[in-house]
Amino acid sequence: MTAAKTILVAGTYDTKDDELLYLAEVIHGQGGKVLSMDVSVLGDPSRPTDVSKHQVAEAGGSSIEAAIASGDENTAMQIMGTGAAAKALELYCAGRIDGVIVLGGTMGTDLALDLCAALPVGAPKYVVSTVAFSPLMPPERIPADVQMILWAGGLFGLNSICKASLSQAAGAVLGAARAVEAPRRQRPLIGMTSFGKTVLRYMVTLKPALEARGFEVAVFHATGMGGRAFESLAGEGAFAAVMDFAPQEVSNHLFGGLSAGADRMTNAGGSGTPQLVAPGCYDLVDFIGWQAVPPQLSGRPTHAHNRLLSSAVLEAEERRSVARAICGKLEQAEAPVTLLLPNQGCNEWDRPGGDLHDSAGLAAFCDEMRSSSPANADLVELDCHINDAEFCEKVLEIFDRWVASGVVQAHL
Repeated sequence: MTAAKTILVAGTYDTKDDELLYLAEVIHGQGGKVLSMDVSVLGDPSRPTDVSKHQVAEAGGSSIEAAIASGDENTAMQIMGTGAAAKALELYCAGRIDGVIVLGGTMGTDLALDLCAALPVGAPKYVVSTVAFSPLMPPERIPADVQMILWAGGLFGLNSICKASLSQAAGAVLGAARAVEAPRRQRPLIGMTSFGKTVLRYMVTLKPALEARGFEVAVFHATGMGGRAFESLAGEGAFAAVMDFAPQEVSNHLFGGLSAGADRMTNAGGSGTPQLVAPGCYDLVDFIGWQAVPPQLSGRPTHAHNRLLSSAVLEAEERRSVARAICGKLEQAEAPVTLLLPNQGCNEWDRPGGDLHDSAGLAAFCDEMRSSSPANADLVELDCHINDAEFCEKVLEIFDRWVASGVVQAHL
């Protein structure tokens, strides 16, 4: 018989004792176990928790006394957030918990995001929040694989409405802990970015070719949260190499689009992971399709992917700034970098005759890439489009050379 799964239930037990105990009751009722963590500052729970607020504060390098003495609720909760994240990771790595659920309003959600972000991709993590899915949460704060549900009608005390949310969340995290197939590194993993199969097509060729060489390939949709997941794993050193061919999230961050955070395109280099880089969709800035075009992107060609997502085209000087940003990030890399520059275009819509073609803008970008390419990167200019067969052929040629020379490890 499979061993019962243990869920970490975290929250402010001084103010939400009934709700947190109800979560534990549901988990127990479904055959799970609970490990409780109190992240309160001022008050105390009705009964001792498995991890006390004092232990949480100490894990954050501080104390409850210091949190109270700060006289500021934001400062105090950041102390608890740091400690809760450290303690949760410690418990997960020790095999004492199989998943986590955190309950909160704005303050508890702020802490929950730190706690969940500390856990690796694949660890079940659930947040019950009064501000679930709110624009209060920027993409860079949202953990890559967190699950979230609105804590409807639950700001103060139990009722039938909030019990519906709480019980669903309790069942969901326990079910996830039972069902999850955690990432298992049986083959070296390649991290690749793309922007769907219509506008960027290389993954259709490269994924099976790399798998035939004995590698596993994970392709990340570079629309904000996909980039966060990619960067999270890159920072852990999870990849044998990355093929970061869709860095338009860098453009998004520069020009107010769907950002993946300021650290986009830095974590692979920081972890010593070899990088093959190409500027797929560098010329596009993505914005919410059902909203008005942002003022900074008005007056230029746009493309509607669907009702959710649209993209605006950057002008020549803006493209130069993107080139400088990409090169500046790659300059920090602590492992080999090859920068591929397809000089006939970097997304399907910018081919000659395409709706978003801008030969002058492309020329400006390529010129800036040549002049700004850092000394630690090999710049390889290709007389083709990024969706042409020649691009994939060059990628595989370089990759095979890296494997043969030991830059990329072919075995775990």
